[in-house]
Amino acid sequence: YNTKSNKVRLLRTPGGRLVNQVVKKKAKGPSCGDCGKRLIGIPALRPMEYRRLKKRERRVNRAYGGSRCAKCVRMRVVRAFLIEEQKCVKQVLAEKMSAVKDVPKKSSKKK
Repeated sequence: YNTKSNKVRLLRTPGGRLVNQVVKKKAKGPSCGDCGKRLIGIPALRPMEYRRLKKRERRVNRAYGGSRCAKCVRMRVVRAFLIEEQKCVKQVLAEKMSAVKDVPKKSSKKK
């Protein structure tokens, strides 16, 4: 029957005969988990064929390689950095405010 997994095409052999060749399904390939774009540097294969590949061929040598695209990883790193910076700024402002509150108390006691 003409189903998705049962496709064939005619192929001419060197001997001149026409034979049926089973056509494999087209693979979609991995995509980024955040933005959904196709991942560069990773072949588009069927799941069983990925298992036969070496680990270095299945992913990109980077943090989140094989799972997220470079743009999304960059955004994650920048976001994490900015959040940490924001925490530091809050802490410094809190220390300044507490220092400002302590100074008037000491001067009022001296009077």
